[in-house]
Amino acid sequence: MFFRKAGISFTRYQDERQLWRLPADRWTIAVIFLLLLAAPFLIDRLYVISYLLPLIIWSMAAMGLNLLMGGAGQIHLGYGAVIGIGAYASVHSMRAGVPFELALIIGGVAAAAVGIIFGAAALRVKGLYLAMATLAMQYIVDFVIVQFPAISGGSQAALSVPNVTFFGIPVQGDRAPYYVALAICTVLTVFMLNVRRTSFGRALAAVREKDYAASIIGVDPFRYKLLAFWVSSFIGGMMGAVLAVCYYRTISPDQFHLDLSIQLVAMVIVGGLGSVLGVFLGVGLILFAPIILNQLISWGADQFGLAIPMDLRAHLPLMLYGALIMGFLLVEPLGLAKIYNNIRNYFLVWPFRHAR
Repeated sequence: MFFRKAGISFTRYQDERQLWRLPADRWTIAVIFLLLLAAPFLIDRLYVISYLLPLIIWSMAAMGLNLLMGGAGQIHLGYGAVIGIGAYASVHSMRAGVPFELALIIGGVAAAAVGIIFGAAALRVKGLYLAMATLAMQYIVDFVIVQFPAISGGSQAALSVPNVTFFGIPVQGDRAPYYVALAICTVLTVFMLNVRRTSFGRALAAVREKDYAASIIGVDPFRYKLLAFWVSSFIGGMMGAVLAVCYYRTISPDQFHLDLSIQLVAMVIVGGLGSVLGVFLGVGLILFAPIILNQLISWGADQFGLAIPMDLRAHLPLMLYGALIMGFLLVEPLGLAKIYNNIRNYFLVWPFRHAR
């Protein structure tokens, strides 16, 4: 097996602290990244726009939520509202003539400003009370967006995104939005991988495990929880801008409802709390499982001549999709990232199963 740890020894602390210490890990990441770069030239544009681009964008959004839920241990049921704030703030900025690069920052700051206000109030409580507080944020932001025509134009209105450039490259067509999203996703992924190696990441881990124990060792739980809310909301706001420019091209209030927040929470939990790799795995499962199940049900009904009513055919994929999620969580509560890690650890010492 090429994926082995045998024969690899570190003589410097810098080598041991690498993000990917094993050569196989580095080769795997390099191959995946090269495939993503070449994807628009290798596969049909429909698959790039309909599958790869949403996977990249929603993975970025889920990484922002995972920083809060997996990093600081704080649940957030209003992350769809955070993304909506960033989307509307950035689109209004771009319509006023602000460059897309600066509109990204404006969207992030606007979302972080609103998120930290609700976060300061919500962090006085814990558990289910915190979940209800963030849920209230979702409904309040939805109401404000719909009821203030200056923001959205009304409940049935849609706000078009102007043509913009990203560092001089027009974000138009099929390939340019994909590469812009991929570039931002790469930067964000590297940032998230390095967070846990910083004092900020270690403080979040201490707060996540036991906040009162963290305070004993000098870590202010409220400060770091609030900082986690700020950073997470900032990332969500920026992803709202990317979503509007690279994918939707026209935004409306119904795109940022509670369903989106619940879907993002499911992506983080199924993928694995605190895992960057788990984010991509969870997003892939949540996005593509209903599509695959729907295709399989339609194929099976046609092959075996089953007369499945249209209502049942419409809801059966969702039922199977929910059962699939429950099955994953029952088999491995730590998510898909833990399943991958178990397989990887097995091959690290294969065929000596007793070794660790």
